[in-house]
Amino acid sequence: MIWDAVWLSLRLSAVTTLILLAVSLPLAWWLANTRNRLKPLIEALTALPLVLPPTVLGFYLLLLMSPDAPLGGFWLRLTGDTLTFNFAGLVVASCLYSLPFAVQPLQTAFAGLPSGMMQAAATLGAAPFDAFRSVALPLARRGVLTAGVLSFAHTLGEFGVVLMVGGNIPGSTRVISVEIYSAVETLDYRTAHILSAGLLVSSFAVLVLVYGVGRSRWRV
Repeated sequence: MIWDAVWLSLRLSAVTTLILLAVSLPLAWWLANTRNRLKPLIEALTALPLVLPPTVLGFYLLLLMSPDAPLGGFWLRLTGDTLTFNFAGLVVASCLYSLPFAVQPLQTAFAGLPSGMMQAAATLGAAPFDAFRSVALPLARRGVLTAGVLSFAHTLGEFGVVLMVGGNIPGSTRVISVEIYSAVETLDYRTAHILSAGLLVSSFAVLVLVYGVGRSRWRV
């Protein structure tokens, strides 16, 4: 039972991180370079999960992904299964809840790139996407690493959002944090200690890695 929750959490974190990096790279690049008047609004929407209670986000996602809602109904017709109380729903909720942990490190990294870099690449004949892929992305690699690590770690420790959207179904939606909650409810403190200590150690290791990457940046 414990390992089912661990494996499910690791799989959820990996899938969420891959999706977030794919979505956040272009979004963060646009935010770092645009002068559009909508930029503050997009930044606020992106950062909203940082201040919004997870249960509030989970409640509205639960309504949005219900079979009676357009999104939930579309998914039901497409796959024959519901988004709620399903792994796919956990992925959607996790992507939204961990979005700022991917976008903000990337935006900071892109904003700190040398000015005129893309123009120089363009004068050498590089197309915009080629310049981004071969010049901007390698220079921002530490930001990409930080975004990936933080997204993975944050998803690994989620509780309120995944509980609201996925419930507590063993082997299907019961992730580590929900397993800890269930263990405490049944007074199984041994299981709660094992899982909690694992999350504590992994969270500390993530922070050491992130701060280590941040400090090494200035030695390059």
